[in-house]
Amino acid sequence: MRIIGLYTGRILTGLGVTMLVPASLGAARGEVDDALGFVIAAALAVLVGQTAEWRLHIRRDMQWSHAMAVVALAWLAAAFVGAIPLFLSGHYASFLDAYFDAMSGFATAGLAVINDLDHLSDSVNLWRHLMHFLGGQGLVLVALSMFAGGGGLTGLYVGEGREERVLPNVVHSARFIWRVALFYGVVGTSLLWAALLVAGMPLGTGLFHAVTLFMAAFDTGGFAPTSANLAFYHSGWVEAAAAVLMVAGSLSFAVHHHLWDRRPWEIVRNVETRTLALTMTGLSAVAMVGLARSGTFDSAEMLFRRGFFQILSAHSGTGFNTVPGQLFETDWGTLAPGMLVIAMALGGMAGSTSGGIKALRVALLYKSVRADLRRMLLPRNAVVVEHYYATGGNRIVSNELARSAAMVLLLYIGLYLTGAVTGLFYGYSLQEALFESTSAAAAVGLSVGLVRPEMETGLKIVYILQMWVGRLEFVSVFALFGYLYSTVRGKT
Repeated sequence: MRIIGLYTGRILTGLGVTMLVPASLGAARGEVDDALGFVIAAALAVLVGQTAEWRLHIRRDMQWSHAMAVVALAWLAAAFVGAIPLFLSGHYASFLDAYFDAMSGFATAGLAVINDLDHLSDSVNLWRHLMHFLGGQGLVLVALSMFAGGGGLTGLYVGEGREERVLPNVVHSARFIWRVALFYGVVGTSLLWAALLVAGMPLGTGLFHAVTLFMAAFDTGGFAPTSANLAFYHSGWVEAAAAVLMVAGSLSFAVHHHLWDRRPWEIVRNVETRTLALTMTGLSAVAMVGLARSGTFDSAEMLFRRGFFQILSAHSGTGFNTVPGQLFETDWGTLAPGMLVIAMALGGMAGSTSGGIKALRVALLYKSVRADLRRMLLPRNAVVVEHYYATGGNRIVSNELARSAAMVLLLYIGLYLTGAVTGLFYGYSLQEALFESTSAAAAVGLSVGLVRPEMETGLKIVYILQMWVGRLEFVSVFALFGYLYSTVRGKT
């Protein structure tokens, strides 16, 4: 318990230091009350972290189970601290609402229950997107980057749902991820800034919007500085720049490492990129057919621009929208919204900033089923071996891998259905409840209107839990509950 508390405190310390960035912006912009809110939250985070360092310091290294529990607990604690300046801003009806948005920010979900977003201060708006940036790369990367000593760091890295290391050393992997994020930050912000200037936005305002939109796009978050989301800009160039960043965010950091080392051919051979391209193309085509049949758009250009962008936003786990979410229910028919739900459920690549089931597991399940069919058709003594190409070369689809992929798939389906049943309990239609539940559990952020400040308290709590569990991909949450259960039974 001391180890878990110590490392959770270290993550909170790093979070508290980060909160000085929006505090400084608030002070510079004359947003005194909001700046003070950040100082209060940062002081609390650092106080808790340093108290843990003082009272709980221990020389023992973390075990794998400790690290998993640290990850799950740190995300709950970080959302609590991150909600403090949100609540003090006066734009939330309750602390639960602020906690909802903080969890949504760190989980890169993008669902929001904020009031009057269009009049939110720049410092608080920046913090909403900084939560995306921290959560997309991973909160424990703060610990891996700032506190590299001690064992068990691999457990911290894997606990946030990362399938494999980018580099052999997890600390080096963490630092590489930050380098990639900062590189895309410079390039992506520049592209968005140029697009916003072309759209007619003033220089300073354009830069602020470009920075925030980059963090939401690359970290597949979905928050935006305005309530109209990307529709506010009425710009195809802004949408195109955001689309490039959404694709980049849905790729694993291992793939980015290949690009970094100038090995682009690895992307073409990778089973995940192939799977992602196939599912994206198939879902987009079916959605276009559905939209064409429903007569939603009056031109092929708008059909592609609106329809494909929404599928890309859903599949990448970003949650940006260029049309009001209520239109998915009223104007998009039934086929296209169904494709959006499937796209959200699948998500991007393993080891990326997106959520959902992930392309790697879809590919493994397909190859496992294909192997079983071949065994049925071939002679009894035939040896059937399925391979797939991923980082590091060809690998064999073992029974253990297939079983693990199937288990996670079933867990996600159960998570999606849990939120859907809760929505049905509160009287919403099956389509609405399933859409919103999948968006929360897969950390997407698209909404048909259920997520709003007036949403039922029970539904808010369920969506918070879905965002937390779905973002961490179950294992670390199970480890934390295991520790709590052992504590209650007195066996720790």
